[in-house]
Amino acid sequence: MNKVLVVAVHPDDETLGCGGTLLKHKSQGDNIHWLICTTMDKDDEYFEKRENEIDIVSQMYDFDSVHRLHFIAKHLDEYSYSELIQRISDVFFEIRPNIIYLPFKGDIHTDHKKVFDATISCTKSFRAPFVKKLFMMETISETDFSIGLKDSVFSPNAYFDISRYLEKKIEIMRVYQSELSEHPFPRSEKNIRALATFRGAMCGCEYAESFMILREIDI
Repeated sequence: MNKVLVVAVHPDDETLGCGGTLLKHKSQGDNIHWLICTTMDKDDEYFEKRENEIDIVSQMYDFDSVHRLHFIAKHLDEYSYSELIQRISDVFFEIRPNIIYLPFKGDIHTDHKKVFDATISCTKSFRAPFVKKLFMMETISETDFSIGLKDSVFSPNAYFDISRYLEKKIEIMRVYQSELSEHPFPRSEKNIRALATFRGAMCGCEYAESFMILREIDI
């Protein structure tokens, strides 16, 4: 049995990036865990609605645990790396995951870049020897909007067949009502399905999610 952790900078990143893969892990008997790094300010008019969405999504995945760091999203750049690293590391040592999904380093959103840098600092083998597989995930409107330079191009080298799980992934994504809109808005059901179709064609299945492997240790 694997212990799987997805590091979501914002709620919905877990679903866009690896929702089908998480559902697949769960169906195979793995434990799945959700780390949400940021939150809305309590004064935000959508705060209560987003908190309710998180509760619903957690139930739909049947996460084995949900961890909240409660960094205020619009102020994430004001937190020190040392604080981020310590808080993320605390979760790592509580769960001791052997598989981690984290945001792509080249994502256009600076919050994703900062959380990636902090997270990767927590995965050094001498600090967290239990981490055996590290994957960067592809997040619609973050990964695809990055500038097309060498270091910011997402080049997948791992694929997971999610043909049985795509409809459930889209059903979960519908919970985040404010994040979805009609095509050609990037975060649309049509685009989620199109990306899964495109990635599926790259690996010989109907629908897939793609990742970049950062580490894979077989002992």
